[in-house]
Amino acid sequence: MPFAPVRKKTAVPRSSRTEELPTLAADTRRAARVALRWISEPDCTEELTHAELLDQAARAAAALTRLGVRAGDRVAVHLPLVPESVIATLACGRLDVVRASLPVGLRPHELRERIREVDAKVVITADAGQHRGEPQPLKRQVDRALAGCPGVRSVLVVHRLACPVSWTPGRDLWWHDELGRYTEPLPGPYS
Repeated sequence: MPFAPVRKKTAVPRSSRTEELPTLAADTRRAARVALRWISEPDCTEELTHAELLDQAARAAAALTRLGVRAGDRVAVHLPLVPESVIATLACGRLDVVRASLPVGLRPHELRERIREVDAKVVITADAGQHRGEPQPLKRQVDRALAGCPGVRSVLVVHRLACPVSWTPGRDLWWHDELGRYTEPLPGPYS
């Protein structure tokens, strides 16, 4: 009867924990790389590095927290494809908040139904957006929709186009003002 070959166990040295983690230099290089490049309709380009994107997300999360948003709450985002949309998504993820996307092309009554359906506490929108060279008054659409949404406490407005914007004091807040309140460096995304 032939013998089965015996496999000998050999000790394979395990790499140390410090070898598995990226070095500080690698993190610094990654932080300086462009994470988001956005090209607008009139061919203006905005770029955000990984570090800038995470910093903006931390500031947006802090602003949402200041507005009373907690884990499990819902934030309705009615933005065109702009960098602030990505920042809002990261901020919601950081807070364990549900981000409800509201397409830009919806009419006020459709927006109202969606906002009611998701029971949003905060709406993030832009003053206006540009589509095929024409400005779209996004804030005005949201204002009309919010006439029947008493559950919305705050509206964060991203400034995108220079145009007149109706304003409800106490409810409406400029995005850049709210993010600008935090001048100190904020903790990292997983701290």
